[in-house]
Amino acid sequence: MGARRPPGVPAPVLVLGSVIAVQTGQSLGKGMFGQVGAPGVITLRLALAALILCALWRPRPPRREALPLIAALGAAIAGMQFIYPAMERLPVGIASTVQFLGPLVLALAGSRRPADVLWAGLAAVGVAMIYRPGGGPVPFPPAGVALALTSGAFMAAYLVLNKRAGARRADGSDLTWAVVFAALLVLPLGPAFEGLALFRGDVLLAGAGTALVSAVIPWSLDQAALRRLPERVVAVMVSLEPAAGAVSGLLVLGEHLSPPQWLAIACVSVASGGVVVTARARGERTPAAPT
Repeated sequence: MGARRPPGVPAPVLVLGSVIAVQTGQSLGKGMFGQVGAPGVITLRLALAALILCALWRPRPPRREALPLIAALGAAIAGMQFIYPAMERLPVGIASTVQFLGPLVLALAGSRRPADVLWAGLAAVGVAMIYRPGGGPVPFPPAGVALALTSGAFMAAYLVLNKRAGARRADGSDLTWAVVFAALLVLPLGPAFEGLALFRGDVLLAGAGTALVSAVIPWSLDQAALRRLPERVVAVMVSLEPAAGAVSGLLVLGEHLSPPQWLAIACVSVASGGVVVTARARGERTPAAPT
């Protein structure tokens, strides 16, 4: 699948497909932790995604003036992989919800509108419920939350940089080279932590499936959808990611969440969508939110 839109597929379906694919892929990646650990999954995901994207999109050589943007975008993509060690410590749905606070903060940055204070408060309620569902003890290790927040900060940077890359060249070349750069940054991780286990046939096959579902498919769908839909529509639909992560964690990994935790995920999702809707109603711009 390339960046060109599949004929006859409605653009909102592309966004929804991207959301489902990336969260399902993350659950599949977590399912590989017993074989190669988080460092191995990160290495396989990015390295194989880079190979697949290069084969599919056949990117043109990058221009010299584009190299800083490609390097910055690649570093942001590599930084987003902190979500995998976060998922070693947190359920997929909770990790995705905490990660999504990065784009939410980006959308709220600089706002002084009362409505945005309301959305920020709703997100804060969600975070509080994640930490202490039902008023009980803190259920999740701080290290997992910190790693998910770090991934979210890099995700916010990715949103800004990917938008610039898409505006500069619409053929996916800059994004492909950014993924290649990200793969080079993380390449030492897998062999250093997991050794030759990465090169077993079953591991490579599972890694290719994870790379395809969690990276190649959603990024390709993002590229197609962002050229056909207003940013508001894309951002609102992508606010479903935390809920999609929770559902995929339940279906793929059997991770059950409590009712307060499901409500917390709903709070963050509604707050994310609400920020975009109110901003666009006032004629303001918010960042598009590809996954």
